[in-house]
Amino acid sequence: QLQASGGGLVQAGGSLRLSCAVSRRTFSTYAMGWFRQAPGKEREFVADITWRGGSTSYSDSVKGRFTISRDVAAKQVYLQMNSLKAEDTAVYYCAASGSTLYKDYSYWGQGTLVTVSS
Repeated sequence: QLQASGGGLVQAGGSLRLSCAVSRRTFSTYAMGWFRQAPGKEREFVADITWRGGSTSYSDSVKGRFTISRDVAAKQVYLQMNSLKAEDTAVYYCAASGSTLYKDYSYWGQGTLVTVSS
């Protein structure tokens, strides 16, 4: 139900924009987010955004470099990643809350690989 795209290979300092599309015809959620999992590490939170109000939150490691946004009509969420670093290399997953009242990331996309070369 969630399709992430936009990953690829980029040099350090470069930019990428990830997209996540919701395929369900009717869709409502409290929030959507991006998470990532680097090789040998656990999945970690990157950023999220509330679906109605557009309130955002970021992990400290990406704050100031990444921007999350959403298009409610298009049922898409985006992650603009600037000033990429080698440590940003990971599989990036989008997720949607299964609740319309609170963050409960129970729906996950398949992931898109971001590789940052130093």
